[in-house]
Amino acid sequence: MRHFYFRLIFGIVWLAAAVVSVNIFFAALGIVFLWSAYSTWKKEKDKNDD
Repeated sequence: MRHFYFRLIFGIVWLAAAVVSVNIFFAALGIVFLWSAYSTWKKEKDKNDD
């Protein structure tokens, strides 16, 4: 679960940096980190439901 929080925080930070600097590269990194956090959360949730 630690990886989920790390990726979630980094995703938010990168998206905030993208908004401030109007940089597409930062936005792409933020989206990748958030997508990774979501997939990690989904796997943990499915594993705990079994």
